[in-house]
Amino acid sequence: QVQLVESGGGLVQAGGSLRLSCAASGRTFSNYNMGWFRQAPGKEREFVAAISWSHNRYYADSVKGRFTISRDNAKNTVYLEMNSLKPEDTAVYYCAADLGQLPHRKLERTDFDSWGQGTQVTVSS
Repeated sequence: QVQLVESGGGLVQAGGSLRLSCAASGRTFSNYNMGWFRQAPGKEREFVAAISWSHNRYYADSVKGRFTISRDNAKNTVYLEMNSLKPEDTAVYYCAADLGQLPHRKLERTDFDSWGQGTQVTVSS
């Protein structure tokens, strides 16, 4: 498994922007599919965005057009650029990694087997 460490969370006003980073250990980062999930208090962890090893991108409908996922294989890092933030984006954001093919359906928590500790994002109204 790969070790993942998120950073970049914080408090931002509605309409603002944040960029989350996830640094991964290991020398095979380029082989991994990478994802971002989030979990708000009292809710299930939900899919936000993913980028495959071949750079295909996937987004939840709720963030499409506002969030952008990218990766830098030279830095073993995946990013989540979040714009036009809304109070409902408030959650702990988790980075995730997995090898193999991503399924052609809405991605779920069980599609990834390595997880970071999470970073808090709070959007004030």
